[in-house]
Amino acid sequence: MTTHTGTASGVQPKEPGTPGTSGTPGTTVAGPRGVPVLGNLPQFGKDPLAFFEGLRARGDMVRWRFGPKPSLFLADPEHIGELMRETEGTFDQPELGIAFRTVMGNGVVVARGQDWRRKRSLVQPSVRPKQVRSYAATMAECAVELADQWSGGERIDIKREMAVLTQRIAVRTIFGADIGADAEAIGRAMDVAQREIGAEFSGIGALLPDWVPTLGRARIKRASAVIDAEVARVVAQHRQGDGERPDLLSRLLTAQDETGARLSDAEIRDETVTLYIGGHETTSSTLVWAWYLLAREPRVRQALTAELERVLGDREPGFEDYARLTYAQSVVKETLRLYPTIWLLTGVAREGASIGGLPLVAGTRVWSSQWATHRDPRWFPEPEEFRPERWNPDGGDEIPEYAWFPFGGGPRVCLGARFAMVEAVLVLAVLARRFDLDVDPGEIRPVPSLTLQPDREVLATVRAR
Repeated sequence: MTTHTGTASGVQPKEPGTPGTSGTPGTTVAGPRGVPVLGNLPQFGKDPLAFFEGLRARGDMVRWRFGPKPSLFLADPEHIGELMRETEGTFDQPELGIAFRTVMGNGVVVARGQDWRRKRSLVQPSVRPKQVRSYAATMAECAVELADQWSGGERIDIKREMAVLTQRIAVRTIFGADIGADAEAIGRAMDVAQREIGAEFSGIGALLPDWVPTLGRARIKRASAVIDAEVARVVAQHRQGDGERPDLLSRLLTAQDETGARLSDAEIRDETVTLYIGGHETTSSTLVWAWYLLAREPRVRQALTAELERVLGDREPGFEDYARLTYAQSVVKETLRLYPTIWLLTGVAREGASIGGLPLVAGTRVWSSQWATHRDPRWFPEPEEFRPERWNPDGGDEIPEYAWFPFGGGPRVCLGARFAMVEAVLVLAVLARRFDLDVDPGEIRPVPSLTLQPDREVLATVRAR
């Protein structure tokens, strides 16, 4: 039977009666009882979101086991901030499994140490505010093209519509409007990969060695082969072209590190896939959940409409409007609070690592969950309510740092965070200015895979405003 005390759980023994305050050894509590070898993996795999909420209810530092590995769950934003800030310091990026690596390769999200620092320095210039500004017109243009196709009374699947839209934006901003990848083929392959990564991570596959063949791993390999072929084709076309292009891929192809070296073909592939997932999968999911929440809360929808009429009138939004669309930003932030696209982050303790003054045994896996922390009533009163006003800079809630971390934080914060926020706000502004989407009644549940996805189609009736 799995134990939950002392070094068996990856936590150094603490002095009895030590308070769990910052700067002193923290207080930990035991999580749910596990089973031999698997630990708490069966409970985690059954419903990861409920599992983390259950751990949060037990305390701010909870010991559990991911298979045979000692793990520590963090619920307090101060401790979560320590983990985020110390990743690449006293915490390592964890091994994310063969399924994840097959799709993501060794891109900036996966890489570690000096390799990660080099890749970050090469990728970061492509998504700086100046560059995001240049992509904003493409974001709005693609949203307008979709709006022109909708008509009042039409029935749509919001999930599919947002996926097609964000695919188009990703293809144009990453690959260039004139030389596009086969977005439909890549989209299908990404859907397969995302589903299988989620299934492996929360199931027995998480404990299997990389060399063990499974049907899910075979499907991921086939999907990854499609992605590889499309990216290779577009990269080859870019290299044969003349002149500088304004897309992300062209910037990656010309980026040089401090030695003058450029990214290899394999590295270009990995970073392109990373940017594609960041620019398509995450934003698509956020927009679907936003429409779902807006349909369930007419008061918020009316407030959004009022801002769009005040700021935009009868024109389409541009990058300059992003800063003025403060309520639309709050809608997106509140959507990311309730349905964070990335729903967990982890780190692995190095020798000498600690959290909240609590020494950790090297190798302990430390977990934080956006889903659980974002719904903690200590930081978000009435946490289940969709209330964008809590983000109002004048009179909103006092939200501790790292109580909201949909893009992570610290040195490994998501490079595409601003890209994603601008894209979501501009797309929402274009479409919500013209239409209401009356989502069919019924609850839609989140499915934690690579990102947090709806469990079914999100059907709605388009109503012209």
